[in-house]
Amino acid sequence: MRTIRVETSAATILLTEAPEPKVRDRQTGERAVDAVSGEPLMTIGVVYIEDGESSLIKVTVPESGVTAGLTLGAPVSLVGLVARPWESVFNGQQRHGIAYRASAVAAGVFPMVQAG
Repeated sequence: MRTIRVETSAATILLTEAPEPKVRDRQTGERAVDAVSGEPLMTIGVVYIEDGESSLIKVTVPESGVTAGLTLGAPVSLVGLVARPWESVFNGQQRHGIAYRASAVAAGVFPMVQAG
């Protein structure tokens, strides 16, 4: 399926879950790796706030893209954020959603608010 670039310049993104290894197989504990580079993947949880609306999302990031100094509740920057719609059949039920991936996550700043 197609990937869609996500423009984040007007959003506030706050870290809600610290980076942790992404698991490919929960039964065996096998780590998920990037299909091209073979690099281990991590997941983070963020709240994405824009235009007065918020969403809790999980974002996959390569292990090398997780920078030091991330603090829960603090703003972060998601470099190269993309969204990829997905669908699958699990136990006979069709499921669908959006997977988010970034090339890096770094400590960020709150967006500037213009006085009106």
